[in-house]
Amino acid sequence: MSDQAKGAGASAVVLLTALLLVAVNLRPALTSVGPLIDVIRQDLHLSATAAGLLNSLPLFAFAAFSPLAHAANRIGTERALMLAMLALIAGIVVRSLGNAAGLFGGTILLGAAIAVGNVLLPSVIKRDFAHRIGSITTAYAVVLALTAAIASGISVPLARVLAGGWQSALAFWALPAAIAIVPLALRLRANVLAEDANKIYAPAVPIWRSLIAWQVTIFMGLQSFSYYVVVSWFPSVLQDIGYTPGAAGWIVTLFQIVALAATLAMPSLIRRGSDQRLLAVITPLLIVVAILGLVAAPGAALFWVTLMGLGNGPTMILALTFFGLRTRDHREAAALSLMAQSIGYFIAALGPIAFGLLHDMSHGWALPLIALAASLVIQSFAGYGAGRNTHVGVAR
Repeated sequence: MSDQAKGAGASAVVLLTALLLVAVNLRPALTSVGPLIDVIRQDLHLSATAAGLLNSLPLFAFAAFSPLAHAANRIGTERALMLAMLALIAGIVVRSLGNAAGLFGGTILLGAAIAVGNVLLPSVIKRDFAHRIGSITTAYAVVLALTAAIASGISVPLARVLAGGWQSALAFWALPAAIAIVPLALRLRANVLAEDANKIYAPAVPIWRSLIAWQVTIFMGLQSFSYYVVVSWFPSVLQDIGYTPGAAGWIVTLFQIVALAATLAMPSLIRRGSDQRLLAVITPLLIVVAILGLVAAPGAALFWVTLMGLGNGPTMILALTFFGLRTRDHREAAALSLMAQSIGYFIAALGPIAFGLLHDMSHGWALPLIALAASLVIQSFAGYGAGRNTHVGVAR
């Protein structure tokens, strides 16, 4: 093997390592809050609606700050990701100061940092791993799901073990963000990319006028809508059913582990059909069945939450894969990723707020759960369109 080939291979390994380490940091800062929300509410005297706003703020930040990813046009993708990790560290630290201003301000900052990573990683996959989009996207999705599950599961134990309680448990997640900076810095030092390889180009088609782009966006938004409701509020729902805070956190972790296992089966299922309409319709409806089952028979919560995971994992991988499947080149993929994540996360941000508000209004969980099921029915309709074998800008 020539020195040039060895260098290119080493560069690809460093890039893949950087990509996956950045992915490690895109969920734990968010999912670590849910199991601790009751303690945080009591400590800072927050209402259920305010707690819902806290869980939604990162999603509003995703929507508002996703366009910051355009900075990669000027400074390069790796540099933009490194700055995002630095901002994430700052946001996590500020959020952990122990006062309401820091809690909400730090959450906005870390949400802006994660927004940049959310948009740029799919475009990196399309740009540098075009021949392995399916496998790399799956690895990316697995990392997202696994780290989100771990964060949910260890939040309460960390708060008990660490001296600072919930503040230290949230601050803990600055460590992996610091580690992710290392391979990004190595990529910058190697300077192996052509100047314009890092650029996010304008789409070749009017993506905002593409029906399928809107269907992908709605599918993405409602998938995230239901996911963040579950990780934010289901610990409280389960505690009201009778589970301890620790057990409730681990049940939500089980939801994410089952979702992860279901995610692993998706690449082969996606390749088998000429399109993904059946998968995109059935998987949200599985979650509908689980939610209605939880309302009717809360004693079987463990089963219903497991069924939710079986539906949620495939919807996540479908939403991420649609960025590549429904576009013809990396420029369209970047544009679709930006559109779907900015608008989609605005939709998702409404979830925890609306769920908490409906709980405050009804003094129970049945009404918010039924409203969540209704959103998933809408997602299945969007999935039927997003699953068609066509591309953005193509009239069908």
